[in-house]
Amino acid sequence: MEVDCIPFRKTGYFSKLICDYLDENENIRSFYNRFPTLENFGGQIKEKTKNYPKPHRKILSEALLRQYEGFEISESTLQHINSLKNENTFTVVTGHQLNLFSGPLYFLYKIISTINLCEALKGRYPEYSFVPVYWMASEDHDFDEINYFNFQGKKIQWNRNARGAVGRMDTTGLEEVLEVLSAKLGASKNANELKDLFGQAYLEQENLAKATRFLANALFGHLGLVVLDGDDVDLKKLLVPYMEKDIFEKLPFQQVSESIEQLSEVSSAYKIQVNPREINYFYLKEHLRERLVEKEGRYLVNDTDIAFTKTELEHEMETHPERFSPNVIARPLYQEVILPNLCYIGGGGELAYWLELKDYFQAMDIAFPMLLLRNSALVLTTKQSKKVENLDLRITDLFLKQNTLINKKIRRISNIDIDFSPQKKLLANQFSDLYVLAQQTDKSFLGAVKAQEIKQKKGLDNLEKRLLKAQKRKLKDHVVRLTELQNQLFPNYSLQERQLNFSELYLEYGRDLIPKLKKALDPLQLSFLVLRD
Repeated sequence: MEVDCIPFRKTGYFSKLICDYLDENENIRSFYNRFPTLENFGGQIKEKTKNYPKPHRKILSEALLRQYEGFEISESTLQHINSLKNENTFTVVTGHQLNLFSGPLYFLYKIISTINLCEALKGRYPEYSFVPVYWMASEDHDFDEINYFNFQGKKIQWNRNARGAVGRMDTTGLEEVLEVLSAKLGASKNANELKDLFGQAYLEQENLAKATRFLANALFGHLGLVVLDGDDVDLKKLLVPYMEKDIFEKLPFQQVSESIEQLSEVSSAYKIQVNPREINYFYLKEHLRERLVEKEGRYLVNDTDIAFTKTELEHEMETHPERFSPNVIARPLYQEVILPNLCYIGGGGELAYWLELKDYFQAMDIAFPMLLLRNSALVLTTKQSKKVENLDLRITDLFLKQNTLINKKIRRISNIDIDFSPQKKLLANQFSDLYVLAQQTDKSFLGAVKAQEIKQKKGLDNLEKRLLKAQKRKLKDHVVRLTELQNQLFPNYSLQERQLNFSELYLEYGRDLIPKLKKALDPLQLSFLVLRD
């Protein structure tokens, strides 16, 4: 694939905060640890070595082996899991919800970015080992966010009642989803492979967490990806001391609130991604995940009759740590407590909330990881690339607002000069002379001159717009082709990676899809990538 690079800021799809971070703006330097360059990982390795308890390694490795029981595990993944017991092994992590059939296309970009960074680190630091980890958000409870994926512009949805952590949900009803998908896929070789993959993942696994593990393992296991489920009693035991600081001391609430205030002072344009709660944990049981709240010295599970005294809650955490589920503020800390992690790779929204957390980590005495924006890409098939060429478009043109793109193209190809700038300049010169004349006579004449200038400039603007509109009608074929192409590449006026499911590209490329993406995506490029055959 040919690769074109576009600065994230110039795409128009990334926030000011993320663009400032990528530009290493000094005003936000205090909100992260080290900027993600290969050279800076040396210092991160040393810091994490001192900060990560050695006994955690054995607990982590054994928990992962237990989680993989019943799954085919590749030699490289098994080697990675076993290597986590060694003090010279570190992880790079990405996380994602348990979206049905992976959800949006960027699921692939996140994981490939993680795998490729580990390989780059191994080349730079050969004395260490680096393990790519996909953290499944199995404890999330917002089913409506994950129960669908888009295919060819239509939503394919899993309809059922759901309560509690999504990872624990059984897969009842997904055979109906497969029927809908099968009808849309067709009968090609690549289509049949997708049907088999969906069936093995979602009809043969007992719950959504296992289905997602199967899918990720099928796609990336040969590359050594390790899939981790945080809904694990032995891993939760390591989190208990930090739960207590959150629940009883309100430490994260204080620290993150202060960081948010400081970020807001840097720029009012920075959108605050998440806000901390006084308690950042849920109480988790089968079909239940509800917030813990404190009221008059007692600890209540929201919307239930469950309540604890402080002593009872301490006992519950010690004996049943698996019943405590971190929210979006506490989950990053959980990750860094249990993993020998160097870097988190995420999307713009994720990095925006990670930038709120550094002081909180410092207060908890946990090393803050490096933050890397995942690869983002626009993939053009051979046919689409040909259309871009035939329409004589620049790659950067594709990112323009649709009306701007059409106007620019029509002005370029029209045999009539639609730009009235010379006429406007001439008019301005004429009125400049009139203003001089008005100053020499009756100054009340100035108002009449100004009114006439506004009227004539507006008239020229209207003529220019009418001429452009007329040319659009005359060149309607170009307008239609432009519109259709941009709508294909930016469905719903959004980035392709946020709308398409990987299955659409798999139909085109089959098993070559992931090798092609892996070769093209450079996690340290820090530019938006356009990939073309």
